[in-house]
Amino acid sequence: MSITAERKTALIKDFATKKDDTGSPEVQVAILSERIANLTEHFKSHGKDNHPAAGC
Repeated sequence: MSITAERKTALIKDFATKKDDTGSPEVQVAILSERIANLTEHFKSHGKDNHPAAGC
């Protein structure tokens, strides 16, 4: 359910505004959006799961 390191690196690369950018709003929103999308898919197939994923 968590974002893989490879996917996170790809998101940072795609949305970074400068070299070594991990804190800009663009990068942070992209990472959070990915996490939300992953959780949404999880809850679609696990309707009774109401405990947040570890690491949230």
